[in-house]
Amino acid sequence: MSSQDRTGGKSARIAKISSISLAGALLLSGCSTEAQNGWLPGDRNTTNHTGLITDLWVNSWIAALVVGVITWGLIIWCMVAYRRRRNDTGYPRQLSYNLPLEIFYLTIPLFMVLVFFYFTQRDQGIIDARVEDPDVIIDVRGKQWSWDFNYVKQDKYSTGVQAELTGEPGIPDKLPTLYLPVNQSVELQLRARDVQHSFWVPAFLQKRDLYPGRVNYINLTPTQEGTFDGKCAELCGQYHSEMLFNVAVVSQEEFDARMETLEDGQLGDEYDRDSYPDTDPDFDPARSS
Repeated sequence: MSSQDRTGGKSARIAKISSISLAGALLLSGCSTEAQNGWLPGDRNTTNHTGLITDLWVNSWIAALVVGVITWGLIIWCMVAYRRRRNDTGYPRQLSYNLPLEIFYLTIPLFMVLVFFYFTQRDQGIIDARVEDPDVIIDVRGKQWSWDFNYVKQDKYSTGVQAELTGEPGIPDKLPTLYLPVNQSVELQLRARDVQHSFWVPAFLQKRDLYPGRVNYINLTPTQEGTFDGKCAELCGQYHSEMLFNVAVVSQEEFDARMETLEDGQLGDEYDRDSYPDTDPDFDPARSS
């Protein structure tokens, strides 16, 4: 048997072992629930959008992993098949170009980008679409360093106070809480009273920035009861880390009962920093927020 045949057989064995190892790793990684959800927080049935977001995330990583495996396999194969042999002298034969291969390198990535763009644009359109007449409309006001919630149709409001994190248990029970009825369409109208903030409920897999003088929207239908953590995801000042809140998804009956305990009316623009009086030269808006 020639040395070339032995080298070819060894290269084939290396490629086969590498393929089996990669396939086994992929198979084992797909067994856990965390892997199937792409290690995202929460459950895919938390809202009507979380399943769609999870599928887009996981499928994008699968496509990226396939590309990575092919690329790594080709690199390893070239390193093994075209390595310098013991009795070789000089440089191997050089190729200036390979037109079919260059066309392949151009068309395949372009096709992949177009596919990614199509699915991303389609899912983003579904997620960002506003409901014409949502069951619940909540005017969310971010402020340094807490939250106000106006329940528009119920003409009720709750105002939040900055959390003081001391490391002691019980703090989450004192956080401002946003109440949502399960299986009811909700529109969150997001505004900032002072500086830029960001409304983020990790379990909902949606995050949206809040800007002074501008309204952003999140439309969703919570489909799973429970209490979920929320936070500001934009560095907004000294106590940004304490700008926390809870989201309680409850039954319609519990939601109606909770509304009865809130104050009547709405907390509007009059509490925004730009609306504060500035006739006093010693007036400091940051102290009054």
